Amino acid sequence: MHHRYRTPKAFGAGLAAVLSLGLAGPVALAAPAAQAAEPDPVPALVAGQETATPQLVTGLDEPAPGGPADAARAHLAAHPERYGIDPGQLTEVGAERDADGRSTVRFQQYHGGVPVLGAQYLVHLTGDGAGQRVESVGGKYFTGLTAPTTATVPAAVLRDLALGEIKDPQARSGAAVEDHGPVVLPGGTGRLAQHFTVRATAAGGGQQAHEVYVDATLGTVALSYEARASAAAAGSPAAGAPVAAAAVEPATGTAPDLSGRRVTVNIGRLPDGSYQLSDLTRPAAITTYDAAGRAAGELGGTIPADLAPAHSASPDFPAAAGTSGATDAHVNAGIVYDFYRNRLGREGLDGKAGPIVSVTNASEWGEPLANAYWDGAKMVYGNGNAKYLPFAVALDVAGHEMTHGVVEHTAGLVLAGQAGAMDEALADYFGNAIEVTARGMSMSDPKAALLGESLCRTGTPEACAQRRLDDHRTTVDDYLGVGGAVDSGGVHLNSTIFGGALWDIRRTLDPLVADRVIYRALADYLTPLDDFVAGRNAVLAAGRDLKLDRAQLRSVAAAFDAHGIRAGWQNRIGVDSRALLRDVSGPAIPAVANGRWVMAKAAPNAGSPLYTGSLTGGGTPVRLSPEDNRAHSWPATDGTSAVWLALGTDAQGKWSMDVLTRALAGGPVTTLFSSPSSMPGDVQVSGGDIAFRAFDPASNRSRAYLSRNGGPAVPVPAAADHDVSGVTLKDGVLGWSEHWTGDQGEVDAPTVYSIALGKVTAQYPTAAPKAWTNSTQLAGGRLLWVETSGDGTKRRSVRSGALDGSGVTELVSGDSPNAPSNGTLTASDRAVTYQVGSDEADGGWKNATLPKLWQVPLVGGTPERLSCNRGGQYLPAAERGTRVVWVDATAGRSDLVVRDRPAGTC
Repeated sequence: MHHRYRTPKAFGAGLAAVLSLGLAGPVALAAPAAQAAEPDPVPALVAGQETATPQLVTGLDEPAPGGPADAARAHLAAHPERYGIDPGQLTEVGAERDADGRSTVRFQQYHGGVPVLGAQYLVHLTGDGAGQRVESVGGKYFTGLTAPTTATVPAAVLRDLALGEIKDPQARSGAAVEDHGPVVLPGGTGRLAQHFTVRATAAGGGQQAHEVYVDATLGTVALSYEARASAAAAGSPAAGAPVAAAAVEPATGTAPDLSGRRVTVNIGRLPDGSYQLSDLTRPAAITTYDAAGRAAGELGGTIPADLAPAHSASPDFPAAAGTSGATDAHVNAGIVYDFYRNRLGREGLDGKAGPIVSVTNASEWGEPLANAYWDGAKMVYGNGNAKYLPFAVALDVAGHEMTHGVVEHTAGLVLAGQAGAMDEALADYFGNAIEVTARGMSMSDPKAALLGESLCRTGTPEACAQRRLDDHRTTVDDYLGVGGAVDSGGVHLNSTIFGGALWDIRRTLDPLVADRVIYRALADYLTPLDDFVAGRNAVLAAGRDLKLDRAQLRSVAAAFDAHGIRAGWQNRIGVDSRALLRDVSGPAIPAVANGRWVMAKAAPNAGSPLYTGSLTGGGTPVRLSPEDNRAHSWPATDGTSAVWLALGTDAQGKWSMDVLTRALAGGPVTTLFSSPSSMPGDVQVSGGDIAFRAFDPASNRSRAYLSRNGGPAVPVPAAADHDVSGVTLKDGVLGWSEHWTGDQGEVDAPTVYSIALGKVTAQYPTAAPKAWTNSTQLAGGRLLWVETSGDGTKRRSVRSGALDGSGVTELVSGDSPNAPSNGTLTASDRAVTYQVGSDEADGGWKNATLPKLWQVPLVGGTPERLSCNRGGQYLPAAERGTRVVWVDATAGRSDLVVRDRPAGTC
C-alpha cells in the first residue's frame, strides 16, 4: 500500500488516466546558450507538459516588495509573457519563511472556482520589505482549461460509480464513501470530476481504500488509486484522548523497550496521580497508544473513545509498554521530531507543531500484522508475527512513516505512478537518514542503506530488510513497467530508483548538507503530480538555493544520471515494438483490422473520444465519435467501419448506453441500440453485420443482438434461461460462450451460430466437468476459446473447433509452462495471441513475471514470445498474419504499440 512499509500486493482497482496527467514522460530542458560548453547542472528553464507555463524558472533576481503572498502574485501578474498565468485562478494555500530568510508562497490553481488536481505553483523570495526579490518560480499550472464546472450526472450516480471501485460485493455493502467535492483533472482542456474516498473491509478483515475521481459529465471513473487506509476526515482530530491535554502535567519516568532495557521517557502525569506516554516537553505533543491487539481497521479517523494512551500507575512503566512496542514508538517519535526540528528547522509533521500520535500493537482483525503505516493523521504499527518483531521497534520505519506525514503537508505527492514512487523514496531516505544520524552510523556502514533491518526475530539484517537504498537500480535497466492496477503504477516497486539517487547524494555530499537540500526540494519545489525528472530538477534547484558550488551540483546531477533519471529516459529503454500512440489511458481498448486501429484516447471534456489511425504510424489520428460529451470506447472494427459503445447523457439530458457505428472514412454516426438500463458489450463488426451482447436487468440475462446492413438490432433467438458472453462475429458467423444450468449442474459451451441459417450449428462441450470458457474468437474458419479447468487448479488451455462442429484441437495445453494465465485471447487467420504471467508478486516483483504476450500458429505448434519488451503487456488485438497491437507499460507509461511477428526466444 502507498503508505505502508512492506512491498505491496496488487489490488483490483484500475488507475485510469494517470499517465495522461503528467506523472510520467520526459520534459524538455532549455539551458542558457552561454553554458553550452559546460552546461549548468541546474536548468534555467524547464518547460511544462500540456501547458504553456514553465515548470521551473531559476536564476531570477527581480524586485518584489511587499508581503510575500502579495509580492508573489504581483510578480506572476507582471510577466504574462513568461508564465501565461491568470493570477485570478490562484489561491494561496501556504506561505513559509525559513531560518535563512527565504519565503516560499504556494498557490493552488482553480478553474471556475473548482480546484485543479495537482496544480500548484510556487514562488520563492529572498529578503524582505523593499529589498525582497524573486529568485525562482515553478510547479504545475495548466493553461487552456475550458472544462465545465457544473456536474450533469446525478450525485447519487457519481457516488455509486465510486463505490463500484470496491469489487467484492460483501465489502462494498459496508463501504464508507467520503465526498470531497468537485475537482478538475488536468490534461488538454480538463475534465470535471467528483472526488471520493471509498473505504471498505474485505472478507477476512483486510482493508481497502481508494481515491476515486468520477467524471461528473460522463458518469465514468476517470482516475482511481489506492488511498491511505484509515485517514481521518479532513479537519477531524487525530486522537480523542479521555483526559484534556491541559490536565496532563509533564513528567519523567522509565519504561522498558522491547528488549527489556529500561530507558528514560518523557511522560504525562494525570490528575489522579497515574501516568501516560505523553511527551509535553516539545512544542508538538507526542502521545503513544497501545491498541492491545485491536484491529488496525478499527483505528481509522479519530482514536476510539475507549482507547487511552499507554498507561501506568507509577512513573516506571510496566513490561507491557515494552512488549507492545509502545516505549520504542514513543522514543522513536521524539527522535524523528528532533531530527526535523533541529536539523531541518521543521516544527513537527505539519510544520505547525501539531500533535504527533502513534498507535502500537495493532492486529489484522485478530491475526498478526507485520506492517506499519501513516494513515493521514497518525502512525499505526503492527504487532508483528513469528518472523517480524512489532514494527514500532524500528527507528527507520518510524522515520519512514512520519516522513509520509511531512510529504503530505508539503508537496502532497499523489500516491500513484512516479509521484507516488517519489513519496516512498523520500520516506525511505529520511527514515534511513534519521536512523543513521541518531545511531552515529557511518554512511559506509553496510546496514546504513537497509530499511527495516532490525525487525527480524532471526536472520541477518540483509535478509530482514525489505528495501535497500544501495540496490543500484536504474530507470533504463530496472524500472518495473506495471499497469495502473498494480501497486498504483509501481509506487513501491520503483521507489528505490529515485531513493537510491537521493542516498548516493547523501554519500557524496556532507550528510547534513544533503538532508537540507533534499528537504528544501520537498518543501519548496515539488508539487503533487511531479515525476522523477521533475524531482531531479527540484533537488538541483534546492542545491543552488543553498549555495552548493558547481562541483557539488555536478555530483548531485551525477547521482541522478547514475540511476538513469534524466530527461527522456523512457526513450532509452530498449523495446522491440513500434509506438503508435503514447500515454493512452483507460479504457484504452484497441481494435485493429486491415491496417487501421480504432481506440479511445484521453482528451479534453470528452472522457474517451474515439480515434482511428494507420498501423504504419503515418498521418494524424482522426476522431470518429461525435463531440457530445459522452464516453466513447470498447470499439471493434473490420478496417472499413467501426462500432463502439457510448455512455453518458444524451442531448435531452437523459442517461443512456448506446451502440454507435460509423465508417472509418467519415460520414454519419448511426445509433443501433440505446437503453437507460440495459448495458451493451462485446461489440463486433464484419462487413454489413454488427453484433453485440446486452444485459437485461429485468430477466437478469445477457442476449446476443444482430444488426444487418444498417438495420435495427434485434435479439438472436436463444433459450430463455441461457446466458451468452464473449460475442464474436466474422463472415456471416456468430460465436459466443453459452451458459445454463443443466441436469448435471452448470454448463459452459462455446457456440457457433450461422446467420444465414438462423440457427446454432455447433456447440462444443468442455474438456472436463465444471470447466468454464471465455474469450471466444472466430478466426480462420474456426472458433477459439480459453478453457479453465473446474477442478480447483484453474489450469487454462487454448482450444478451437471447426465451425461445423467437428473435432476440437488443443492449441496450448493447460499443463504447458506457457499456458494462458487469464482469459485474454485474440486471433487472426494465422495466429493466436494470449497472455502469460500476472501482476501478482509470486516469487518477487520482477519484469520477467509481469504479463507477457505469447503467440502460437492457428494450426498448432510451439508458442513463442510475441515481444521481448520487459514491462507489462496488456489488451492485445490481432490484425492480419502475426501482427498484433497492444498496450505496453514498459516505459513507465501506457503506450499503444505494434509488432509484426513474434520475437521468439527472449
